[in-house]
Amino acid sequence: MLRRFFHRPPELKSPREIGLMREAGKVVAAALRLCREMCKPGVRTCEIDRAVEQFYAGKGALPLFKNYPGPKTAFPAVTCISLNEQVVHGIPSQRVIKEGDLVKIDTACKLNGWCADAAVTLIVGEVRPEWRRLVRVAEETLEIARVEMGRCRWWSEVALRMQQHIERAGFSVVTQYVGHGIGRVMHENPQVPNFVSKEVKKHDFRLEEGLVLAVEPMVNMGRPDVDVLRDHWTVVTRDGLPSVHVEHTFAITRGGVIAVTADEEPPAAPAVPQPAPAAVAAQPAPVPGSPAAG
Repeated sequence: MLRRFFHRPPELKSPREIGLMREAGKVVAAALRLCREMCKPGVRTCEIDRAVEQFYAGKGALPLFKNYPGPKTAFPAVTCISLNEQVVHGIPSQRVIKEGDLVKIDTACKLNGWCADAAVTLIVGEVRPEWRRLVRVAEETLEIARVEMGRCRWWSEVALRMQQHIERAGFSVVTQYVGHGIGRVMHENPQVPNFVSKEVKKHDFRLEEGLVLAVEPMVNMGRPDVDVLRDHWTVVTRDGLPSVHVEHTFAITRGGVIAVTADEEPPAAPAVPQPAPAAVAAQPAPVPGSPAAG
């Protein structure tokens, strides 16, 4: 989303609510799996969008991008599909995917009142080694965010580690667009930048149980500057060099940070050991699997 900082506290979620968001996340993950299968040379981006719209309808899920209001016109599709120098918010069209493209696909849905949002960058066929490295660094940055959300106290600490990883690789962070809180609506408080500045520190927020964030690093091969095309949506790099966008919805739970939009069921948190009850009389050991065995 477009960066526009405002100081309002995050909206924390209960374990039950995060569980409901996970169900929406599974639908988003399956939709992106469908995109991976379809993203081949000769396929039009509008064909992928149409397939995802039909998939959501079959799951009873509401696509969140279609008709989303913009500064000039509503977004017309259920996915954002951005190629190469396009950063985010690309409108699916008759454009044909070609060998060597970097295809960014972003989508979100609401299921039973709860939202999830994720994005992938897909490499079509053989690409230049530096383009492949750009994708790898962006994916590493997203994983850094997941790990550091479980270690740090403030978001700015996570954002700094993300920015450092990108810049040490020789790439740049898009600063005009950021991630966001998510829950009953797609865009909730807070805004979630992938970089640190005085403004970011001024609007910093604490990382605590129940926080759910759509984290979405946008990594440019060249300079961070971007422009918006005349369609009022598609964001492109100003220097024409490629960009990569990846995203997960992450939730901080008692058992750790989970990817709500992971393609597989996240591992269960380890059980908390319980103290043994005071002995009153010798009892036979319970049979494994019996009610007495827990």
